[in-house]
Amino acid sequence: MYDTTVLTMPPDFEGDVVATLISRRAGSRRAVLYLHGFTDYFFQDHLADHYVGRGVDFFALDLRKYGRSLLPHQTRGLVRSVTEYFPEIDEAVRVIRQDHDELTINAHSTGGLVASLWADRVRGRGLVQGLVLNSPFFDLNVPAPLRLAADLLRTPLSYSSRALPLGVSVAYGQSLHRTEQGEWDYDLELKPLGGFSVHATWLAAIRRAQRRLHAGLAVDVPVLVLASATGLRIRDFVPEARSADTVLDPRHIARWATSVGPHVTCVRIPDGMHDLVLSAEPVRKQVFAEIDRWLTAFVYQDHHQGKANNP
Repeated sequence: MYDTTVLTMPPDFEGDVVATLISRRAGSRRAVLYLHGFTDYFFQDHLADHYVGRGVDFFALDLRKYGRSLLPHQTRGLVRSVTEYFPEIDEAVRVIRQDHDELTINAHSTGGLVASLWADRVRGRGLVQGLVLNSPFFDLNVPAPLRLAADLLRTPLSYSSRALPLGVSVAYGQSLHRTEQGEWDYDLELKPLGGFSVHATWLAAIRRAQRRLHAGLAVDVPVLVLASATGLRIRDFVPEARSADTVLDPRHIARWATSVGPHVTCVRIPDGMHDLVLSAEPVRKQVFAEIDRWLTAFVYQDHHQGKANNP
């Protein structure tokens, strides 16, 4: 069903590095590249089904130190800068653009933050025609004093590989996995219920990236920002967790959406979960409908007049 290509990257501070490009073809000159979030990897087959069913070739990238790309010597998800992801995105885009005329990046959570900065870096080169950002990680969902403390991570602690003592929230994982309160089946070794440990190095990298976005990017393609209508900050599962973002504050996402570029559409989804395409079926149908409508209006039609319905 899928083809898998291992992309060998230059070594980083922990040693050898790979990324994994997963693909499923529809025989199209249009493509979408999916980028996952923190404590995540590509497992959303129904997302691939949606794009392929509409005649768009689907690609997903398991970033370094996640999912299929995690090597035994690596600390899960650990980078010193989000720019460390840029080489594998560059290579994935190079591979995809060899036989595709149009490319949209569909990115979730941390992937949405990374995709925004990457697209800003390559503006003017025509490599990508649109961004779909699903609950992008534009700010920390913590009280202001903790956000300030995160911004002070500019000491040697910032380069420590030790995990921060932040505690573990299982609410989101429990709301997703079918062995708990959810409907989805995925590998709990690759996406644990309680998430990955948060390291000072990683948190400092995220805050630098968020400050860069808050200062204003200039992404030169249309951007769709999707966020739940409701946020809920909890540690343990409650039924309301299935109809709210329990990871990020959607108000932060909406606030910073227009910092990505000059052409941004922001849509709030009632009853949406953090990964909006993992929400209840009626909700995810709305998410897909919003994506389809936006692509037709701002991406496909703009670049190939008259071909919006003929990928």
